[in-house]
Amino acid sequence: MTLFDHKLIESPTAAYARLRESAAVHRTTTPEGEPLWVITRYREARASLADGRLSLDKANAKTSGTYQSSMPPELDAHLLNMDPPDHTRLRRLIARAFTPRRIAALRSRIQAMTDALLTTRADPRMDLMEVLAAPLPMGVICELLGVPEDNRHDFRAWTDTLLSPTAGSAKDSRTAMRQMHQFLTGVIQAKRSHPSDDLLSALVHARDDHDSLSEQELLSLAFLTLFAGYDNAVHLIGNAVLGLLLHPQVMHQVRHRTLPVQAVIEETLRWNPPFPLGVRRFALEDITIGDTVIPAGGRVWISIASANRDDREFPSPDSFIPGRPSTHLAFGHGIHYCLGAPLARLEAEIAIGSLLEHFPALELAVPLEDLAWWPSFHKRGLRGLPIRTRPLKPGTAVARG
Repeated sequence: MTLFDHKLIESPTAAYARLRESAAVHRTTTPEGEPLWVITRYREARASLADGRLSLDKANAKTSGTYQSSMPPELDAHLLNMDPPDHTRLRRLIARAFTPRRIAALRSRIQAMTDALLTTRADPRMDLMEVLAAPLPMGVICELLGVPEDNRHDFRAWTDTLLSPTAGSAKDSRTAMRQMHQFLTGVIQAKRSHPSDDLLSALVHARDDHDSLSEQELLSLAFLTLFAGYDNAVHLIGNAVLGLLLHPQVMHQVRHRTLPVQAVIEETLRWNPPFPLGVRRFALEDITIGDTVIPAGGRVWISIASANRDDREFPSPDSFIPGRPSTHLAFGHGIHYCLGAPLARLEAEIAIGSLLEHFPALELAVPLEDLAWWPSFHKRGLRGLPIRTRPLKPGTAVARG
């Protein structure tokens, strides 16, 4: 079995368990036939995420480093392709928007957006992904960046195309990237003419007045913030709600506030993380991990999904047990730990808590086997999550915990 075997999409738990059992590191090849090393066990994965000998800079690759969804240079000069000191410089700029204080200040606005999405629902059956899980994170990140509403639906479609490439879809990916580039270029030009109190205006100011980043870096940072800030949260919400639907006793505990919703979120991040693979890395020298020597220039992928199910770290790893110690790797580890993690957690907390408050009953509206997952190795998320609900009686107040 290779990393790109579709069994890893259809049944990732069983497939990764077999890989972990046989070795900590596996050599395979990309669809283009280039060598690739995949880390599957928790201890080795955690250490590798923080290992300075594994570079994110594609200049250190001995192979081409290209995929059908690889970004053009105008969108590629971002944190996920950089090592210090450039990574440190750009992370310091973007981190100002994701401080605990700034994220906490967004709570009331996120709550209002969530309530607006839920209270418009009169139909007892709905697709949670379309009604809540997708529009909420998109609305939040666009408001944070200062992106107008007109193209939000298009951006969702572009993101899905890039994260879920299928055979023969290289042309679609190139089209999506070109459209993203044109869209973001236009937004940045608008911010130069009419700046406002948002993150994108602040980045434009840093570029134009302080020369803290290049034009290419400005465009790439805008892309990464919108791209990553949206999709991770979408599938965190969807996967968490699915976990509750499959474990009614846990849902009952959350409803009655004997279990905090944050515990469900952390266990979802371990049990079914929205991004199953860490950002690819390149060995700066020959590196021994486990019993495997990865040569200098070798491409390394760290399987977050596999590491999070390693029974050497997590007892009963395939069981959904909210409240267990939160040592998962869903948002990474080390200097590349996801800056948007607090925002994704807050969005999921409000979305799930509000869903349970608005609807006293929730259940899957289709058999579990009928649920469709995105055909992607880069994300683990549902195409749709049909549920049946029973709304609160008219005039009933929604309690806030």
